[in-house]
Amino acid sequence: MKINSWFFLLLFMSCTSAKIQQTHTAMPFDKEGHRGCRGLMPENTIPAFLKALDLGVTTLEMDAVITKDSQVLISHDPYINFEFSLGPNGQNLTKADQKQLNIYKMTYAETQQYDVGSKYYPRFPKQQKIKVHKPLLSTVIDSVEAYIQQHHLPPVQYNIETKSTDSTDGIYHPNPATFVRLIMQVIEQKGIASRVIIQSFDIRTLQYLHEHYPTIKTALLVESPVTLNFAAQLKQLGFIPTIYSPDYTMVTPLLVKQCHDMGIALIPWTVDDLPTMQKLKNMGVNGLISDYPNLYAQLK
Repeated sequence: MKINSWFFLLLFMSCTSAKIQQTHTAMPFDKEGHRGCRGLMPENTIPAFLKALDLGVTTLEMDAVITKDSQVLISHDPYINFEFSLGPNGQNLTKADQKQLNIYKMTYAETQQYDVGSKYYPRFPKQQKIKVHKPLLSTVIDSVEAYIQQHHLPPVQYNIETKSTDSTDGIYHPNPATFVRLIMQVIEQKGIASRVIIQSFDIRTLQYLHEHYPTIKTALLVESPVTLNFAAQLKQLGFIPTIYSPDYTMVTPLLVKQCHDMGIALIPWTVDDLPTMQKLKNMGVNGLISDYPNLYAQLK
């Protein structure tokens, strides 16, 4: 009788759960700055990443998109977001303008005409305002590594999200294989592969990464509500990711145990108040992603 490979994998992982749990207990708590430190500085910008370093984060979380000329740009949105961006002449943009400002149809040089840090952003009133533009992944890495060396800080991890869905292939981004290859070209050129995590809601990018770059850490992002349970999500993914990263409202003691029994770190997003952060840490999560990494100093 042929043994189902997935069943065998689950059985193997469950047999080694005690050893895995000891490993997780020994892991340092991962303090991730969401989009740098979105609550304090303009999101996904070099000033935000450098501020996060000053606040002691262990991982810089960021989002990647691809430009018309195949550059890896750091941006959560696949377009120029009118809520916090100004036009080439400093003018306010509208939602209608935003629809025409698809980054995948713009060159890198064209994206640099837009100021993404000076406009007041009501969702994050504590953000420091500064004129700044969307940076290339390569520039972020260069800036961060130089800052770390200059200020004698410990190395950090880079948690990079591929912003893609199957319904927008060729519209807002390239296919998963191309997307991953473009990111990995930068990572390999900069020599930081051992400190990189690739995260995504789009399992296709994680599957391609796992097949072609198996040493790179992966994080499965999960939104609430879910249609599949934890085991079914892993079965659909087809391999055991390094990190399971759900909406923080999904975290329960059972989920913590399930992750740790499978040898997976549990790092939820996006947690922006101290009581919730403390509750989740006490529950046993392996780290947190927050817009306000200044709060980590108050965790016990």
